[in-house]
Amino acid sequence: MMPHNEYSPIEMVCRFPVRPGLYLLNGATPVGEAVNFTIHSANATSCSVVLFHRKEREPFAVIDIPNRYKIGDTWSIMIFGIDIYDFEYCYRFDGEYNPEKGLIFDKNRNVLDPYARAVTGQSVWGEKTRDYGIYHGRVCSGLFDWGEHPEQDIPLSDLIIYEMHVRGFTKDSSSNVTHKGTFAGIIEKIEYLKELGVNAVELMPVFEFDEMDGAREVDGKQLLNYWGYNTTCFFAPNTSYTSQVEYNHEGDELKTLIKALNENGILVFLDVVFNHTVEGDENGPAFCFKGLDNNVYYMLTPDGHYFNFSGCGNTFNCNHPVVQQFILDCLRHWVIEYRVDGFRFDLASILGRSEDGSPLENAPLLKNLAYDPILSKVKLIAEAWDAGGLYQVGSFPSWHRWAEWNGKYRDDMRCFLKGDNGKAYHAVQRIMGSPDIYPPEYRGYNASVNFITCHDGFTLYDLYSYNQKHNEGNGWNNTDGDNSPTSWNCGIEGDTSDPEVMGLRIRMIKNAFAVLLCSRGAAMFPAGDEFCNTQFGNNNAYCQDNIISWLDWSRLKQFHEVFDFVKNLIAFRKKHPILRKNTSVCSLGYPCMSIHNSFPNNQEFRDDTHVVGVMFAGRNEDDEDDLVFLGINAHWEQQPMQLPDIPNDTFWNLEFFTNVPYVSGWDCNAMIKRNGNTIFIPPRTVAILTMKKR
Repeated sequence: MMPHNEYSPIEMVCRFPVRPGLYLLNGATPVGEAVNFTIHSANATSCSVVLFHRKEREPFAVIDIPNRYKIGDTWSIMIFGIDIYDFEYCYRFDGEYNPEKGLIFDKNRNVLDPYARAVTGQSVWGEKTRDYGIYHGRVCSGLFDWGEHPEQDIPLSDLIIYEMHVRGFTKDSSSNVTHKGTFAGIIEKIEYLKELGVNAVELMPVFEFDEMDGAREVDGKQLLNYWGYNTTCFFAPNTSYTSQVEYNHEGDELKTLIKALNENGILVFLDVVFNHTVEGDENGPAFCFKGLDNNVYYMLTPDGHYFNFSGCGNTFNCNHPVVQQFILDCLRHWVIEYRVDGFRFDLASILGRSEDGSPLENAPLLKNLAYDPILSKVKLIAEAWDAGGLYQVGSFPSWHRWAEWNGKYRDDMRCFLKGDNGKAYHAVQRIMGSPDIYPPEYRGYNASVNFITCHDGFTLYDLYSYNQKHNEGNGWNNTDGDNSPTSWNCGIEGDTSDPEVMGLRIRMIKNAFAVLLCSRGAAMFPAGDEFCNTQFGNNNAYCQDNIISWLDWSRLKQFHEVFDFVKNLIAFRKKHPILRKNTSVCSLGYPCMSIHNSFPNNQEFRDDTHVVGVMFAGRNEDDEDDLVFLGINAHWEQQPMQLPDIPNDTFWNLEFFTNVPYVSGWDCNAMIKRNGNTIFIPPRTVAILTMKKR
């Protein structure tokens, strides 16, 4: 056997000088005058590197890796005399074909390298053929100047997370950017993000994905897999999100975006999809993991069929040791090479399932990610449920590292704010950081990511404009999307010019933002909610690559009052640390949080309770006593609210009042009815007050 070290002699294989490669260097990597190719397969019997000239469909070389270059399940070879700027590559594997055992090898199938840093085949949005064999990897130079790039570390409880679709954020002409629908387009909007005040953006999937998966035409509209929850390659950025076609620069435009956001105090999180891939079930394509090791990378039934806990045809076998290592390598790559600040894991409960699909009490993958030294400072956020019925909000394994999308916050606050009975107690728990499901003595206030809306469901404007979903344009006869009855049209379904209904809708939107930004835990909302973005009642716009999903920036001018309200609420949240965490004890003797429903220290909750008050107390950044009172009247009639007593030389100052049009910098105290320490909150209104010196 040839020795596997730096002194191994070079030999000729298929007219190319080669030698054994570097076995711990996964993927295809330039090494001196050679390119190192390393790939693993537990079941394949042979492996070949297939080389193509750029943009060509037929290979110019098929290099069979000698079996003596294989150690364990790993093939590694260095190939000399090839120019990384001239070629693309994939692999071919031979092995047993026995679908009942989960083995589906085909020696003629082109297999995409799962570790490829860049991928060809769909560089122009919406213009790829359905031939999955055109996916080739590209070798990247990996050169990017990060300059002095300090590690960002903002506690999760201090975050205001802005969920964003890269294409939809600037694709519409109303965005007025030069590079519409791209990473560069977002860079052009950084000043807007700074004005709004968010300190983190969460990018919906940016790994290479296939927008043509399931492409079809409905009512004359081309529908695509717009959201991108159908990963093609986990190590490569989506090339169709760049303003210029990149070949060997490994996501320079995305890196430039991340660097620019970080330099402006904004963290970058990626929404990652490790629960399934675009290869689907038995009827789906086989161009990567299926051709590499189908029964390793996917959860299979005893007869070789695909478990479908993702609802998308297959389920990634996350707790197989090989797949665990792959996911860990992937996340490390994005942290090291792209300086990503955190990850939101789609359908994360799947990451805690065993190889037979059963839930694991302490899933090794989740624990490994929590304790990995490279990932130690990044945020790990779980969507703590999956399509197989596993719901873990409040019980997702954390190791003091994992946070969760708090689906209970969304559901309870939606129901309480629209006036449902029996929701007041739950609403107060959510405002106070959900201590009933995230004990603060154990998890602090870094466990809950609070949200009322996200990409999946109604926008906030639509939440108060529609009683029912209107997904007919998706082509499924309105059977897709969430059927939960938590929206309310305020009296008229859809668009209206009725001033009373529109006034109520705007008030409900402001109520939602006021409560969200005065709740313990991270606050998250989707791009456009701050200026009443609409999807016209579509609550599952995953396939709508058009104005249904694109932000209409003309609404920023139309609803600028709402934008100003949100912007100033964000600034208010930042100014008052007591809204986000416990601070030094207030000298007035008040606890850090207390409940005052209609009158001081009333903690009674009845089925018909619709008025709640929560007071936050502590000390501000100047070490002065600080009190913030959040009063919510979700009732349809005016209600009294007696405020707690405070020193005679102070008074309760009304900071935000959702019942009247918002003007930045105004004094709204004259606009609320008072009687001593009692305020009268109008129907469906939120009041936020602070203690001020006279």
